[in-house]
Amino acid sequence: MNEPLAERIRPKTLDEYISQRHLVGENGSLTQQIKRGIIPSLIFWGPPGTGKTTLANIIAHESERPFYTLSAINSGVRDIREVIDKAKQSGGLFTAKNPILFIDEIHRFSKSQQDSLLAAVEKGWVTLIGATTENPSFEVIPALLSRCQVYTLNAFGKEDLENLIKRAMKEDSVLRKKNIVLKETEALLRLSGGDGRKLLNIFELIVNSVEGDKVVITDELVLGKVQKNTVLYDKTGEQHYDIISAFIKSIRGSDPNGAVYWLARMIEGGEDVKFIARRLLISASEDIGLANPTALVIANNAFQAVNTIGYPEARIILSQCAIYLATSPKSNASYMAINKAQQKVRETGDLTVPLPLRNAPTKLMKDLGYGEEYRYAHDYENNFVNMEFLPEEISGTAFYRPGNNARENNIKEFIKNRWKDKYES
Repeated sequence: MNEPLAERIRPKTLDEYISQRHLVGENGSLTQQIKRGIIPSLIFWGPPGTGKTTLANIIAHESERPFYTLSAINSGVRDIREVIDKAKQSGGLFTAKNPILFIDEIHRFSKSQQDSLLAAVEKGWVTLIGATTENPSFEVIPALLSRCQVYTLNAFGKEDLENLIKRAMKEDSVLRKKNIVLKETEALLRLSGGDGRKLLNIFELIVNSVEGDKVVITDELVLGKVQKNTVLYDKTGEQHYDIISAFIKSIRGSDPNGAVYWLARMIEGGEDVKFIARRLLISASEDIGLANPTALVIANNAFQAVNTIGYPEARIILSQCAIYLATSPKSNASYMAINKAQQKVRETGDLTVPLPLRNAPTKLMKDLGYGEEYRYAHDYENNFVNMEFLPEEISGTAFYRPGNNARENNIKEFIKNRWKDKYES
């Protein structure tokens, strides 16, 4: 039997589906839509092996809709149009259940390929379900993204992965014939990296490598069988996340040598240049911020440049940017400020905008006092007026605390000169 274990035990109903309870659990955001058969166009965004394809199949099955599938790796505009034509015919004129078109790795579609889907989605000829491992905000054109709801699938947790193994042992006709003892599972779970499909592939490899019907799964057995088959860099697996983490932490720790080494590991492994450049952009703001605002400009220019020229020359630009960020002064003050502000919003809810700060485009609004006590800063000395700009309930709250570096020390003095001790508490 050549069919892999992951395919043999692929769930066919929601009851069999493991994980993603925030989407398809009892109170999941998709559960009621699926039960009622009212399915909008969707994009599933999450790491590999988290059940995106399986969930699309289940939705089609539970809602009793025709199901068409395309892979962005080997499909062009012509293939898309042919499938849409078939879907229109199968849907018929008198059914409310339009066919589902599932597109795996939709982020690999070009703009023209994504454009070719717009009319079909907008007119309801098909319900689109796209699957992507990349952030759809970057990889899906705005016109298509606005017509879809985006749902995030999470990497499997320990309990989910263990349940997946137990389900395989119970449900699979091949594994049921063997006496399998799960003595240790740590190595299995760690090597999977939260990827359910990878876990099942490793599990099947181990079981098939042991002669006889009794298989005792231990960490030593797993590592001995799998390590020699592990590639240097798996850009869709655990190393993908571990190495980008090491890369960013090297920059944050002001170690240019560490940053360049981990960058080289990603380049040699064929990592997507856009993925690396996006992480540099984030680091420039999160870890450097106002200690050196030029870092964000450099990172953004690097992002634009590497997207224009690609490999192999992009490696030089990425190296320059990584070294620049690593050797820049560091501050996470802006990052911490927005975290604190969001937490305050969650705690206090939608506080009323003070009347002086409101816009007053109509006479009625002016009569109601909108903008009445607002004082225009440029009418005052140093272009500053000592006027509160927060809701009264949180007056005096300080979200931004300048970092201890040359530039933010100047900012600290600026704030103190203007506001005195108002935000010192």
